[in-house]
Amino acid sequence: MATGDVISALQERFPELGLAGQPLVTYLDGRGSDQCCVRVPAEHLLAVARFLYDDPRCRFEQLADLTCVDYLNYPDPACEDRFGVTYCLLSHTHNQRLWLKVFVNDPQPTVPSVTGLWRGAEWPEREVWDMFGVRFEGHPDLRRILLPQNFKDFPLRKDYPLHGKGEREDFEVITRESA
Repeated sequence: MATGDVISALQERFPELGLAGQPLVTYLDGRGSDQCCVRVPAEHLLAVARFLYDDPRCRFEQLADLTCVDYLNYPDPACEDRFGVTYCLLSHTHNQRLWLKVFVNDPQPTVPSVTGLWRGAEWPEREVWDMFGVRFEGHPDLRRILLPQNFKDFPLRKDYPLHGKGEREDFEVITRESA
């Protein structure tokens, strides 16, 4: 099954969403790669993800990666949303990859958790929460994973100062003698 067939299956199942595959990469000669990205409204993410997981034409058994991009001040005028949460799905059955992209905005960027489908999403969702402040509704244990629990901000947001907000001065200095 080609990626175009997966997109067709999605369009057949969710005609009201107007889902369309866009090439993940466009080459210099204008050709698009055969790997696609599909933009999904946040409120329909779980239904689309479940279809991609269950449908025998798709069978995306693995969530290979989950990450986020902060599009604040992005130069493309068509980019109206701030955060793009990206899901890289892998089908071992059909040897296919598909990327889903869900856009959310301030003040409460929230998407549903996909840990019910792919247990491997638990830590990447925590990492995105920790670094970007995107909340995953229904996550079983959404807490910081890389930063201290009392850390208030989200350092990978583009409006976060490059040198921090003075938090580093609060960290205990560990010397060779005290370690």
